[in-house]
Amino acid sequence: MINHPKRLLVFLFVPVSFRTGLVVALLLLSPFTPRHSLFSADSPPNIVLLFTDDQGYGDLGCFGADYVSTPRIDQMAAEGSKLTSFYVAAPVCTPSRAALMTGSYPKRIDMATGSRFGVLLSADSKGLHPDEITIAETLKSVGYKTGMFGKWHLGDQPAFLPTRQGFDEHFGIPYSHDIHPYHPRQDHFKFPALPLLDHETVIEMDPDADLLTKRITKRAVEFIRQNKNAPFFLYIPHPIPHRPLHVSPPLMESVSSTIKKELNNEDGNIDYKTRDKLFKQAIAEIDWSVGEILDTLKEQGIDENTLVLFTSDNGPAVGKAGPLKGKKGSTFEGGMREATVVRWPGKIPAGVSNNELMTAMDLHPTFAKLAGAKMPSDRVIDGKNIWPVLAENARTPHKAFFYHRGNELRAVRSGNWKLHLQDGKPSALHDLKNDIGENENLLRENPTIKDNLMAYIRNFEKDLVNNSRPAAVVDNPVALKK
Repeated sequence: MINHPKRLLVFLFVPVSFRTGLVVALLLLSPFTPRHSLFSADSPPNIVLLFTDDQGYGDLGCFGADYVSTPRIDQMAAEGSKLTSFYVAAPVCTPSRAALMTGSYPKRIDMATGSRFGVLLSADSKGLHPDEITIAETLKSVGYKTGMFGKWHLGDQPAFLPTRQGFDEHFGIPYSHDIHPYHPRQDHFKFPALPLLDHETVIEMDPDADLLTKRITKRAVEFIRQNKNAPFFLYIPHPIPHRPLHVSPPLMESVSSTIKKELNNEDGNIDYKTRDKLFKQAIAEIDWSVGEILDTLKEQGIDENTLVLFTSDNGPAVGKAGPLKGKKGSTFEGGMREATVVRWPGKIPAGVSNNELMTAMDLHPTFAKLAGAKMPSDRVIDGKNIWPVLAENARTPHKAFFYHRGNELRAVRSGNWKLHLQDGKPSALHDLKNDIGENENLLRENPTIKDNLMAYIRNFEKDLVNNSRPAAVVDNPVALKK
């Protein structure tokens, strides 16, 4: 039984004419309120994390795009908040995802590159260390059901799969869908067929990529329905809009006959440049998927106790970065600042544009806080709890944010100032508040700011030397097969 003595005291001093309404209010807030009422918002929330691949800062309608249609994500932004200074920790897939899952900079956990390329490839000997603690493991420790549907890209060997890192369920591909025999540089890479996994079992080789978004969405919807009565963490890392672009047959109906004809002439290969013309449809299908998730939450009566966050792993390869300079692979803003939307009715302010600096690394400690879980205390976690920033308009907890390309530190941001490095030396200084496009170099006029930012860099690099952890390596890695 939950007692509310303060509410009763207030009632005793209210004029009689108002008591009827207050009785109704007290009943609504009583311990007997149905599970999905406002009262249940104090229980641990469900958490849905939507993570697209290579989507730019400008590739959403609510972030100013007029070349794509994203009505469901735009609606999500109207009902929640746009995060306009939200960063990922790397401008390419693997390190960005490693930082997301662990809350640590990729270089700190030796996941800034793959073993033989900038990202992990098929049959890579390297992977996220099993001793790393992921968001899924942290939430699972306090009773959350955990599901991941989409692209992993943190190691394809059995010891590195999502089911070994805290996910109860997994359906998807182990790395980018372009790591397959149709890659333009296949003569160099010699990639095997792309595997599709269910849990840890390869169920198909070279699945129809046109249908991946729909299949991933279907499994995510099933997961919500099956776990609606317990808190859950649902991670949906879509493979699209990474090249080559694929969309399902319904979306192809809006494609011009000229493009369709060009695609019909692929002759067993994949025409990447022609498929780039499917970008509008690919984003539309992502938006459809977001709508399916949001609709399912409402249908199951759990919408008001579910936090949903939408973002991407790095800047665009095909799309646009809006007002930002740079794209995928770049440490300019366009490579690492992501169009991000977060929604939780009654908890996240609606219709707000939040420009405080936040990062994907912050999601792990923030979700842990909301779930009542403890973060690991035996290691350095770079992410911060940003719940006060999201819910209460608090200032960012970050004194500085560091931009890496691979293992090389290329820039630092503190407040509105961003300092670029070239060969380890200051090369450009930008005031991001007044120059979001990084066009005006203010380095000469601001020596004190330069020195302060360089001090952050020196301290951070010293910390990395003293507080880093290894990735894991397996002997004789083997390509996944059915």
